[in-house]
Amino acid sequence: MRVALVHDWLTGLRGGERVLEQLCLLYPAADIFTLVHMPGTCGEIIERHRIRTSFLDRLPKGVYRHYLPLFPLAIESLDLEGYDLVVSTSHAVAKGCRPAKGAVHVAYIHTPMRYVWDQFEWYFGAGRAGPLTRLAAGALAPMLRRWDVRSTARAQALVANSRFVAGRIRRYWNREADAVVYPPVDTSRFVPAAEGPSAADYALIVSALVPYKRIDLAVSAFSRLKRPLWIAGDGPERRSLERAAASSVRFLGAVSQDELPRLYAGAKFFVLPGKEDFGIAPVESQAAGRPVLALGHGGALETVVDGETGVFFAQPTVESLLDGIAAIDRLQPDPLRIHEHAKRFDVGRFAPELRRVIEGCLTRARQ
Repeated sequence: MRVALVHDWLTGLRGGERVLEQLCLLYPAADIFTLVHMPGTCGEIIERHRIRTSFLDRLPKGVYRHYLPLFPLAIESLDLEGYDLVVSTSHAVAKGCRPAKGAVHVAYIHTPMRYVWDQFEWYFGAGRAGPLTRLAAGALAPMLRRWDVRSTARAQALVANSRFVAGRIRRYWNREADAVVYPPVDTSRFVPAAEGPSAADYALIVSALVPYKRIDLAVSAFSRLKRPLWIAGDGPERRSLERAAASSVRFLGAVSQDELPRLYAGAKFFVLPGKEDFGIAPVESQAAGRPVLALGHGGALETVVDGETGVFFAQPTVESLLDGIAAIDRLQPDPLRIHEHAKRFDVGRFAPELRRVIEGCLTRARQ
């Protein structure tokens, strides 16, 4: 059986690529198809596979996100003839690829294309993009939404990465997810620190610095309190966030995977100020025995136990986050209990769960 793995783009090693890594281990002879590939950015497991790209790969790669209107055409142009099984991992357009006639296609969905649905304003609203870009995005969005819905018919099964995403699939695509399989988290890399939080007494964020993550809420709240907040990650919002931050807020930039366990274990608590589809970083924090202060919406409701492994704040506002900080200060966390809870999402259960879904599709196709 020839297997093709289809991924939106390969430009870094983040949560989506961790899923792809597990698929690479599950199907070591598979070929990978993607819109754009920046060689050397995705780790050894992915890079040792044969990687085929779309015509967008021949354009300047540093601004690949600007090619959004071309994404549907580019993903449809990938030649999947001769492959019996296609497994796509999609937060944008990968699930819209065109498998060969008779092939089985299972799509692992991180989210419906957020740029054109509920987060459209975060990317193309006033102050986020120039007038011409907003005008063009407004004109193109209805077409992209129609394509996003129509192209779901090319997958025999949709696997959501959380119950929250399954709800978004139902709302935007008018289709039920066939299964929910939580993303893989390598909890064995993280252990609670024997001595508890470090003397630095910092709260921690590990995130891309992009608008919908709502890092601005945390920067405002911790600046007002003059309390230490360490932010690991980079992105287009970093400069504006640094301008708004008090001296108690520290920007660490991109942090290596080897540094993360120490950072998590040394924090007083982790902060998740935005609504996540699933959220791997909060699970990693819990694997390190540290509680999570999270917005009480989205995937966090499935990974954090309120009052036990963390605390929820109700609204995406600075005042609500300040109430949450006061609440988590009162929490008396049990690091070992928090660590055990995080193991529910361990990487070891991902491949068997997803394999069952895929094998079920293949069995039905043979009947």
